[in-house]
Amino acid sequence: MKSHILKAAQGLAMLSALLLILLSGGAVAKESALPFGIREYDIGQAPNFELADIDGEMFNLESTRGRWVFLHFWASWCGPCREEMPTIQALSENIDEDKLHFVLVNAAEDEDTIFKFLGIVAPNLTSMMDMDGQITEIWKPRGLPTTFLIDPEGRVRYQAVGGRDWHEKVYTEFIKSLLTY
Repeated sequence: MKSHILKAAQGLAMLSALLLILLSGGAVAKESALPFGIREYDIGQAPNFELADIDGEMFNLESTRGRWVFLHFWASWCGPCREEMPTIQALSENIDEDKLHFVLVNAAEDEDTIFKFLGIVAPNLTSMMDMDGQITEIWKPRGLPTTFLIDPEGRVRYQAVGGRDWHEKVYTEFIKSLLTY
């Protein structure tokens, strides 16, 4: 009788250990579901701003409500920005702009510098000009490039600091998964 009780207790212990492993593995899987370099960054409502683009057209961030926003801070002198920009252009060409609005903000450079850079590196993109750096100061990117992903209600949800290949499958799938939200 004792051996049956002992075997039952061992079986219950093994089942408990297996359940604990499965549950902790689920938690790890959830945390690792974000692509490398993207982190949850729920800081509440996105600070609104109004800037002119390189064509002189005014843009207001609040005008993007109802769709996700890919808000990207960059500069022409930034090596990772130079490498990343063509991948942002490729991503933008494969995403419905009614669901995801791409907003690029150049950090404190003049119109000629921005125009020349984009003409060579990403000719199909346009950028807002934060010539005095005031919007960059409000948003406080931890470095350049930095991307914020803002949900349709205007809440900042994710942040990516540093360059990445946004056209890689893992990033495009992540972005497309957001658009079903």
